[in-house]
Amino acid sequence: MATVENQLAARHIQDLNTAASLEKHWGYVDRAVPCTNDPGSCAYLDQVYGAHDLTMVYTGIMWAIIGGILLLWTIGRRVFPTPRADEVPSGAVDSERLTKMISRRSRVRMTAESLVRRYLLPDSARFIFGRTTRLQVLILTVLAAYLLIFSFVGIVYQTWITPIKNSPGLYNTRTSLGPWSDRVGVLAYALTPLSVMLSSRESILSLLTGLPYQSFNFLHRWLGYVIVIQGSLHTIGWTIIEVKLYQPQPKTAHDWIIQLYIIWGVVAQILLLILFALSTPWGIRLTGYEFFRKAHYVLAMVYIGACWGHWANLQCFLIPGLAIWGLDRGIRLLRTALIHYQYLADGSMGFRAAPASLTRFPDSEHGDVVRMDFNHHQDPWKIGQHFYLCFAESTVWQSHPFTPLNLPKVEDGVVSHSYIFRAKKGETKKVAALAEKKLAVAPSATTPLILSGSYGESIVDHLTPDVNVLCVAGGTGITYVLPVLLGLAEQRAVKDRKIQLVWAVRKRDDTRWVEKELETLRKAAKAHKIEVHIYVTREASSKNPSISEDLPEKDDLAVKEAGLPASAVSVDGVRSESSLDVQKIGGHGFDRHPDLNKLVKEFVEGTVRGSTTVYASGPGSMISDLRSIIASSNSGTKVWQGNERYDVRLVCDDRLEW
Repeated sequence: MATVENQLAARHIQDLNTAASLEKHWGYVDRAVPCTNDPGSCAYLDQVYGAHDLTMVYTGIMWAIIGGILLLWTIGRRVFPTPRADEVPSGAVDSERLTKMISRRSRVRMTAESLVRRYLLPDSARFIFGRTTRLQVLILTVLAAYLLIFSFVGIVYQTWITPIKNSPGLYNTRTSLGPWSDRVGVLAYALTPLSVMLSSRESILSLLTGLPYQSFNFLHRWLGYVIVIQGSLHTIGWTIIEVKLYQPQPKTAHDWIIQLYIIWGVVAQILLLILFALSTPWGIRLTGYEFFRKAHYVLAMVYIGACWGHWANLQCFLIPGLAIWGLDRGIRLLRTALIHYQYLADGSMGFRAAPASLTRFPDSEHGDVVRMDFNHHQDPWKIGQHFYLCFAESTVWQSHPFTPLNLPKVEDGVVSHSYIFRAKKGETKKVAALAEKKLAVAPSATTPLILSGSYGESIVDHLTPDVNVLCVAGGTGITYVLPVLLGLAEQRAVKDRKIQLVWAVRKRDDTRWVEKELETLRKAAKAHKIEVHIYVTREASSKNPSISEDLPEKDDLAVKEAGLPASAVSVDGVRSESSLDVQKIGGHGFDRHPDLNKLVKEFVEGTVRGSTTVYASGPGSMISDLRSIIASSNSGTKVWQGNERYDVRLVCDDRLEW
């Protein structure tokens, strides 16, 4: 660090060796006092150090605000808790009495949440921010506004023309560009640990707020863009100063660029631009998501190391970033090791992968669907959580997030896992090809899996018996909502509660992916009043109203063809009040999707009492539509007046949203 101080002293015309005393400045080099240079240089140094001290104050205020918000959020979760399902006593439930009880406890919270959803749930400026809620964009805007304002406040904008020692007739032009460039650079450093924190899978923020780690991906991405802008402005500012404003040239520019701390600064800026390029949609499409993810991990830490080499005085911001990154990776490895520390075939203990049985559902047009089932000795996860699965037979360097479609139930220390995925490209396509190859030579096949997790938060803790449930899924998104319905099917039935599943699939045979689970829902449908509506979007309506013979209990299964009356004709031609129906709304060569606006509004209006939670997983366009629909279904005024029908919550799986 002494080398950097000597280099800065030369640049600021300070002789630290002959100084009467040194004045400490946090995050910057010491200042020689008293100043013995010309008046212009001394005034400039006053501005440099004064502006830097203010910058450190502003970064402290920023972190104090962030910490205060997290503290208030954590306290608020305790003072105004969301009613939990496990707090409701077991036994027969009087839903009307329960609704009144919960209303007294949570009226203020429910009203505030309904108002927030009404105005801040829909997507905002999708062509800029992608499929992101107004609330997320608002948070980003507030942070960006703070950074913009305090990038300029407290700097004296002035120019000083100062003589150059031993160079008569030459002058340095010293301006406020130097202090301003330093400020945006310090702010970029200060944001680094926050960016790392927002990206962590083992998330500290999730522990404090109760939000799943993937909720912070948008802020992480855009905070990275802010850091890129700040770093670039810092680099451009000092380049102008050293190459244009300081004399003599080109000697000054040459002496500046060969300094070690400047070389590290150039390396950091190059790494920052590479990180930015790889994180854009175009960069991810060009290199592949897995390359982006692995490169992002490595380059981000090398970037922090380069920042340390450039300006070690600000290590107070770099050490937390490195610590959070290392803790996140260390916990991931530890959890993976613990979940696979099992009894081996010889009776000893060691690392054992989970052998998953494979079931293949061929689909040459849209990609095969593969189902994986296995049992594993472990603790159960929470409904809504997911695991990262590594397909060891393909590669150990990649893992992908998958949500179990079954309930997390422990029997003799063993938990069952079931997953489905559609093979598109990359790793999933390789696994589908592997399943096809193995099943071609044997009636059954397995593949070893390495699990990491579970990740995310429970999505059913708030499901007290008065909450109505609407599940909306598209394709393989059924895995996210099925456990919710299966869990409700095992609970005691609640009078006046409304439960419904809306599932859009391309072909009627797609229902075979979760045939066993649909049968469970069918059996529980009458007691729990569970309605299951399946919409086939890419098959034409047939004259014979039938469905795949593989579906169970056809006498209880109604198939409603497009254009037929609402009271469907059952498979054997007898009209019935069926809880499970399949409607063919599409056709060959074109798609026709369910009218979500109509379905959601009819569901909400059809509830007898209580609030509604909509669970959703599917294409990004579906999630965006649901955000707008559910926002319009909320009314804070009516909730405050006691009408909980207009308290409608959306819980969606947006791990892969862009």
